[in-house]
Parts: sequence; C-alpha cells; structure tokens
Amino acid sequence: MAAGQPHLSIQMSDWNTNGIPSRKQPSPDLAGRGGSILTFHNICYHVKMKTGFLCCQKTADKEVLRDVNGIMRPGLNAILGPTGSGKSSLLDILAARKDPHGLSGDILINGAPQPANFKCTSGYVVQDDVVMGTLTVRENLKFSAALRLPNSVKEQEKNERVNQIIKELGLSKVADSKVGTQFTRGVSGGERKRTNIGMELITDPAILFLDEPTTGLDASTANAVLLLLKRMAKQGKTIIFSIHQPRYSIFRLFDNLTLLAAGRVLYHGPTQRAIEYFQSIGYECEPYNNPADFFLDIINGDSTAVSTGKADETNPEGTEECAEYDKTLAEKLAEKYSNSAFYQETKAVLENISLGNKKKTKTVFRQITYANSFLHQLKWVSKRTFKNLVGNPQASIAQLCVTAFLGLVVGAIFFGLKEDSAGLQNRVGAMFFLTTNQCFSSISAIELFVVEKKIFTHEYISGYYRTSAYFISKLITDLIPMRTIPSIIFTCIIYFMLGLKPTVEAFFTMMFTLTMVSYTATSMALAIAAGHSVVAVANLLMTITFVFMTIFSGLLVNLTSIMSWLSWLKYFSIPRYGMTALQISELTGLNFCSSSNDTNLISSDNYRQIRQPWCTGDEYLKNQGIDASSWGLWQNHLALTCMTVIFLIIAYLKLHLMKKFS
Repeated sequence: MAAGQPHLSIQMSDWNTNGIPSRKQPSPDLAGRGGSILTFHNICYHVKMKTGFLCCQKTADKEVLRDVNGIMRPGLNAILGPTGSGKSSLLDILAARKDPHGLSGDILINGAPQPANFKCTSGYVVQDDVVMGTLTVRENLKFSAALRLPNSVKEQEKNERVNQIIKELGLSKVADSKVGTQFTRGVSGGERKRTNIGMELITDPAILFLDEPTTGLDASTANAVLLLLKRMAKQGKTIIFSIHQPRYSIFRLFDNLTLLAAGRVLYHGPTQRAIEYFQSIGYECEPYNNPADFFLDIINGDSTAVSTGKADETNPEGTEECAEYDKTLAEKLAEKYSNSAFYQETKAVLENISLGNKKKTKTVFRQITYANSFLHQLKWVSKRTFKNLVGNPQASIAQLCVTAFLGLVVGAIFFGLKEDSAGLQNRVGAMFFLTTNQCFSSISAIELFVVEKKIFTHEYISGYYRTSAYFISKLITDLIPMRTIPSIIFTCIIYFMLGLKPTVEAFFTMMFTLTMVSYTATSMALAIAAGHSVVAVANLLMTITFVFMTIFSGLLVNLTSIMSWLSWLKYFSIPRYGMTALQISELTGLNFCSSSNDTNLISSDNYRQIRQPWCTGDEYLKNQGIDASSWGLWQNHLALTCMTVIFLIIAYLKLHLMKKFS
C-alpha cells in the first residue's frame, strides 16, 4: 500500500454486535450493520421551472428523471453522467433528500418500504464539505457522536467509537488539528473529506451516500478517498455515489455502474460488463482509453467513440443534430438499453421484489427523528458555537477592538460636553451617532445564519438537532455576548469622556438603551438574512432599511413637522426609540442658558425666540414632541423589546420553514 494512504482494516468480527471494540459489553445501540439492498422502481421526477421576467413569467414543467429502475447492492455503486444528466437528483431521491413534489415511483430497502426517517439513519456526505473549520477533527467527530448516538450509549463508548474511526480513516496524525477556515490553514483536502465521511460513519449506517466525493481533490487524493470507500464496500457496506469524470484507476474500483443522460438510464449493471454492452450496440472502446471518458464521449456524440455498423443506427446521419441532438441520442440509447438483456434481467429481479411488497408505499420524506432530547442538543450545539466564536478571532476579538477604538475616537470628538447651546447640539449629535452606530454595526449578524446555512441544512436533515435548539444556541452563545459586551465597552468609554450626567441611573440607562438598540437591530438582521444564501443581498436590504430608519430617528427632520401620511413610518425606526430614550435620560433637568454668553444673548425675548426657542432640556424635548415622563422613557424600551421578539420569531419561522431539500 502506498505511503500516506489510510489503512482501513475494520473487520466485522472486530465490531461483533457492538459496533465498537471494547473489553466489556457495550451498548446494543452501537451494533454493527452490514450493507442493505436498495431498489428503485419506475422513478420519475418533474420540477416546475419559471421562465421570463416579473409579470411575463411562465411556469414550465421540466422532466429531470424518466422511468429509472435499478438495484444498488453492497459494494461501490457509481452513478455516472455528464452535467445535467440527473445523477445528483437520482442520488438525492434515493437518499430521501429531494423535495417529494413531482416525484413518483417506489424505493425499497431489502424489499421493504423505505423508512420515513431514512435520511436520519443513513449516511450522506455532501459535495461541499460541511464541517466546522474552527474545530479539530476529533471535536467534529465527537459532536456527531454526541448528537446522533442515543443517551443509552455511554460517553466512554462514544469516545472509543470516535477514536476507532479516526484510526481506521487514517486521521490519527491530524486528529487534534483544526479542520481550517478561509482565514486559517487546516488539514488537507483529502483529510477534510475523510472527516466528513467519518461524521457519517459514527452511526455505522447500512447505506452511505456521497455526492461527487472527488470534487475539489487532486487526482492522487481522489484516488485515496475511493480506495478508502472500496475497502469499506468490501466489508459489506452499500455505498452509492455520483461522480462526473473519474480517472481509470478510480473507475476500475466500481462494482456497479449506472449511466445517465438527459434523465434516462443508458446502462445499469456490473461495471465490468459495461464495455461489453456498448460493444454489442456498436460502440468500440479504443485500447488504453478510459472507459469513463469513452461513455461520456458516446453520450456527447463524439464520433471518435463510434466504430461502424450498429452504432450508425443510433445516429444515421453520423453528425450532430444541433440543439436537439443530445436529447435525441440519449433517448435512442435509452431505448436500446430498455430492449437489452441487461435491462430485462434487472427488470425481472425488480418485479420479483415488487411481488414480495404488494402494498404500494408512499414514503414521507419529511419525517425527522432525533436520538437525544432538546436540552442535550442545546448543550452540545451551544458548546460548539462557543468554541467556534473563540476559535474565530477575526469575528470576535477584532469586533471588540474596533468598538474600543471607535469609542475613544467619538469620546475625543465630543470630549467634555458643556451646558450651553453648543453642548446641547453636541449631546444630541452624540446620541444620534451612538444609536445609528449600534444599528449599522449589527449588520455583521447577517453572516450568523448565511455562512452556516449549508451546515445547518445538512445537520438538521440528518437528525442532529431541532431547529429550536440551533436557534436558541446561537442567541445564547453568539448573539447575546457579541452584542452585549461591545455595548458595555462603548458605554464605559464614551460616558465619562463626554461628561454626561454623573448619576448611576443615567449611566445604566444609557448602557441598557444601547444594548436594546443593538439587540433589536441584530434581530432584524437575522429576520432578513435567515434563509438567504447570499450575504450581499441581505446586506443591501439591511443597509437600505437602516438608512430610512435613520431619517426618522428625530435629528435629521423634526418628526412633528412630517406630513400625517408619512409620520407613521417613525414607529418602525429603531434608532428613534433609542435616541428618544437617551434624550429623556440625559437632557431632563439640564439648563443650557446658564453661561454668561448665553445669558447676554437671550436678554431679549424676541431674540431668544429667533436664536434659541428653548433654554432647558425639558423645553427641547417638548419642542421635539417627546414625552419626558418616566413612562415616556420606558415605553421606548418596551417598544424595542417588542420589536426584538417579533423579529426573532420571524427569523425562527424562516429557519423552520426554510426549504431544506435540494
């Protein structure tokens, strides 16, 4: 065996009926399982496609798969085809991860109806790696074990299971290394892929699905990953995967091949007999040619893959027929396969299995079962979220440093506010800046759900945790500390540098107000961003919303002068509530006409009305239409609290109702 390649030596006798090697009798929940036989009967899949723009949009029905039949036995089962052939759709359907709308046909496991929670009991490795990059390989595997294995499995047994998988996947040297993010270097691509596979092997699934397992890997690493899967398949596990264009050393590892084009099956059967079948219909594979490339050449109508004789009947003209050529060729090849002995043999086996299952089944793909309680899920997801926060200093420490620096800059600009006309203007200006800054700094919360969308979708479908556990853990360990601590730092720096009211009540009122503004703005960001896949779109929506909110905050325009048909917009302005609360707390009881200069200026009542129509903070608040009473202060906090709750409910519902199927 080549150096550096993982050695997988799991023997069924090693696992016995326990699933892990142990000197004492382990939990029966870890019982090892062999592979299963998956059969699919008359699978058809249609999707609704929208064409055109806005009012001119039309809905068209697109056929993705048509009358697809086959058997997936223990071993390596490859689904091969060009881009757009339907191979990923077929894989997702077999794994119960495709939206059931527009889907017809039956899928059986060992001749029995596919369980409704099949996606939770099988393993599925997605094309894009979905491991937490700030965690180590071992921590990712322990997370999967903690949530996917029931509480009846003891902690020691779970750790032994994790250690065994690390050893068998050849990850011992990097077990305690971070997987890596876009900011920090981590393990190699092959090790990252093996970590993904390991997270699915925790439950020892009878069937393992992989979507394009070689994507993003170099030829040598891709070969090592397939050798790993081959060794697992030899132990009796059923492995089903889609692949685009494998090299020969990978192709020869396949036990069973399903060749698709335009949603039709062109061949399904033993890989070794595929070339023999295509020779029987007139396609000759040249010596030293990669069979996988040869099959794709046939589908694409490459004349170099065609010899003479029977192949000419498939394409009498011998040339491409423009836009409809691929589809026509695929249909002719599919018809040839449906008339072949290979298909008749497969059809006979499928009919025999169907007779054993006379009851027609309608699989409910949306049922998800959980191995653990809500509190157990909340504990582990919160722990991972906190580790991710600590392990990602670019998002945590950097934000605290920026907050402290900005506080010092603002404190220097508005340093030592005086009780005169300029002091009033500066106080109001400082309050405006503080509230708007809290709003715009909360835009960073957009990434909270968008960046982890793929991870959340995969783990939710696989039954790791409930949506509520994930959502609350984010609020507890990410949202609250990252919005509370900066508000405290901001207040402590600015309050004393500005020389605001020297009372404990006013200090904590300002801290609480800024914190509530931050919570509300962040909650709105989550409500907008939840379910989105593109950060830029959510960012644009947030920015536009905050700009309009800033206009109605109470500084740029006097709210009492706005026309009635527009004035209602002020009730949706987050900075308005924050700024109003700060003004009531800080301006009440202050006299801005006490200095000698101001006394001389306002000696004339007429001049006072022209120059400055207010002399105290209470007069200014009255002029702005602000209720300066105690209730006037706390009703703003109540409004912010209500808005926060409403936005969080919207964010949760969007997460819960988000389309979680491909």
